[in-house]
Amino acid sequence: MHVLRRRLGWRGIPADVLPIPVGSPFPEQVDLLVLGGGEDDAQTRVAADLARQLPEALSRGTVLFAVCAGLQLLGHSFETAAGSTVAGAGVLDAVTTAGHRRSIGEVVAVPVDPDLPLLTGFTNHAGVTVLGNEARPFARVRRGPANHPLGRDEGAVQGSILATYLHGPVLARNPALADHLLERATGLVLEPLPDHEVARLRRERLRSPGWWARSRR
Repeated sequence: MHVLRRRLGWRGIPADVLPIPVGSPFPEQVDLLVLGGGEDDAQTRVAADLARQLPEALSRGTVLFAVCAGLQLLGHSFETAAGSTVAGAGVLDAVTTAGHRRSIGEVVAVPVDPDLPLLTGFTNHAGVTVLGNEARPFARVRRGPANHPLGRDEGAVQGSILATYLHGPVLARNPALADHLLERATGLVLEPLPDHEVARLRRERLRSPGWWARSRR
């Protein structure tokens, strides 16, 4: 959220960031929801609350950005490391099961949206996510781990939902993605910012041979 607010502030656009505690109602007037990652216990605690509130928020056209465990929570169900299956919010046509090994490493991926440049990020998850017919991949992995150990799909897009397994933090490493979310949420066409330092760091990430591994739990 800090990246999103700062990029609006640099353009002279005010923004309010409102944390939403578990069990609290979502604000009626909200442009963009951000759902981060967490461990199995945290996921399980918020799952029912999200299932209750997210469908209505999305019906109002709210843009939702989810990362890692946030992606898993949006699907029909996810499996914990202990083997329990937990019902998700059901707003994303996806199911996540527990993998035998964690997928960890640097990722370079090609977004399905041709208006976005190459994505870089860091992945660390043990989930194996399979998308259904209603969802489509956010990107195709060129290097590194993906949603599924045997596939190349990265993340998911469905309606106003954009979800990814990329950390890094992903919005700091991919400012074009941050601006893409802001434009969708606000309906504005944002003027470019002079991201020279970010561009240099991105070039280093994209040139690097990278590494990735599926580690044992």
